[in-house]
Amino acid sequence: MYDAVGLSFADNKRSLISSRLAGRIQRLGLPGFEAYAELLAQPDEVIEFQMAVDLLTTNETYFFREPKHFELLANEVSAARSRTPLAVWSAASSFGDEAYSIAMLFSDLQQIGKVAPNWAVLGTDISHRVLQAASEAVYPEDRLRYVEPARLKRYCLRGDGANEGLVMVNDAVRKHVTFGQLNLTRDFEGIGPFDVVFLRNVLIYFDGPTKIEVVDRVLRTLKPGGLFFMGTAEGRVNCATPLKSLAPGAFRKLP
Repeated sequence: MYDAVGLSFADNKRSLISSRLAGRIQRLGLPGFEAYAELLAQPDEVIEFQMAVDLLTTNETYFFREPKHFELLANEVSAARSRTPLAVWSAASSFGDEAYSIAMLFSDLQQIGKVAPNWAVLGTDISHRVLQAASEAVYPEDRLRYVEPARLKRYCLRGDGANEGLVMVNDAVRKHVTFGQLNLTRDFEGIGPFDVVFLRNVLIYFDGPTKIEVVDRVLRTLKPGGLFFMGTAEGRVNCATPLKSLAPGAFRKLP
């Protein structure tokens, strides 16, 4: 896992790994973890390897998580009043909650003339499964518990009948958002430059050196003066790219 996708787990995560993989091992009819490790090591078991990555990296996510980041983003974008379309990258987008939260915010700002039309949000993740779910844009109502009622009414459709309790993000928001698979621990090209980058709640899976490599690699896609967001609980990474701290977990890339 470390060699392929950079995942690093301390010894105290043993019980977490056990709980997340045990059910899968049982369903496959394997005798134990050693047999599962041998299975994952086989070159033709690409799909099962992806399944294991999904099981080990899926965290709770919801719309407008860490709301102060969105407040800061709104204030910064409003003050700048850029006349060119803005590009935002949700670099660990998981099920898409973060990407669509950004898109809802930008839709509101566009309506009052503080964001130019044709802005775009890119969401990437290493998990194909979560990206498929993100593209469908259907969520349990509880995942949108921090979305303001008026905003929820503007940008979402409530399910009824068999779909009661589910919410779908509408086309007005979805047309601005695209998703793609990306491994942050490997070199990549062809995306960016971005005005804003979110890299939140993913660095917890990497060891120290990998964290620095990932952050610097991601920040190369961010324009000078652009905004960079990390999970507030993750602390600041000692990357080589110069950053100015704006708030817990929020930074500006220096020239």
